[in-house]
Amino acid sequence: MGRRLVWGLLIAFLCCAISLFLAPNDLHRSLVAATNHAQKDHHVNRAYNDALSKAILFFEGQRSGKLPADQRVTWRGDSALADGQPDNVNLVGGYYDAGDNVKFGWTMSYTTSLLCWAAIEYRQQITSAGEIEHLRQAIRWATDFLLRSHTSSTTFYTQVGDGNKDHSCWERPEDMDTPRTLYKITSQNPGSEAAGDAAAALAAASMVFEHVDAAYSSKLLQHAKSVINLINYNLFEFADKYRGSYGASCPFYCSYSGYQDELLWGATWLYEATGDKKYHGYLTSNQGWSGSVSEFSWDNKLAGVQTLLAKVTL
Repeated sequence: MGRRLVWGLLIAFLCCAISLFLAPNDLHRSLVAATNHAQKDHHVNRAYNDALSKAILFFEGQRSGKLPADQRVTWRGDSALADGQPDNVNLVGGYYDAGDNVKFGWTMSYTTSLLCWAAIEYRQQITSAGEIEHLRQAIRWATDFLLRSHTSSTTFYTQVGDGNKDHSCWERPEDMDTPRTLYKITSQNPGSEAAGDAAAALAAASMVFEHVDAAYSSKLLQHAKSVINLINYNLFEFADKYRGSYGASCPFYCSYSGYQDELLWGATWLYEATGDKKYHGYLTSNQGWSGSVSEFSWDNKLAGVQTLLAKVTL
């Protein structure tokens, strides 16, 4: 946070050190300029820290489920506490999509992987801003939900709530009375985009919690990849073995780029998290799926794949 402030004060000190070589007016102007520079950088850093804090706080306002005692967005309350009951599963928690009350697992996974990427890439800076624990909490609120959504080796719940009916009645989640319809992918009804993205999010999150909560980190990784003892909880193999494009979230989130980018995205994060060469081999053997792209988004992850792999190989 204070790097620029330190440099500014250092400049001021140097100005004092060379005062013997400056006329009094020149010295005064130099000291004023250096002090103003330091103060300006201090305010800029504080503004960026405030922006970071508010960006993370936003996710607390989007929380679904039973809210914790340390909830900072106090005008929100518990909501959707019966999610999953029609199928006798627990799908409480996670995040609402936007101003509506639908929980889209596919885009939630993408968002989670980006939060993890930030926590990994900029851990030192976010820690210095005093926000790393808030960021971890934001990530865990999503990953807990994704773990609950993966109920068997070939079943992953991808959405809670009917988008069309939900959007016809805008209301607070605490008061909603619209259907909490459940959507899932299975071996008979695959959706490689949703499963691949979830695998990426859980693998990335395992890196975030590796030195904070080793047991939780291991659980995340076990769900994301193939582990002998927990082969039935392997999202990536599910996404790859039962290939098929995901369409349940249309017309709100449609897969325009196909599922290949999500499979590469999942394999890339698994390679980052494990160093296992089989994932590198998977990426190499399917590199023809990649190509020049003009975007990085919830629908197309190829630019993210290319960026991560470039850092490893260059």
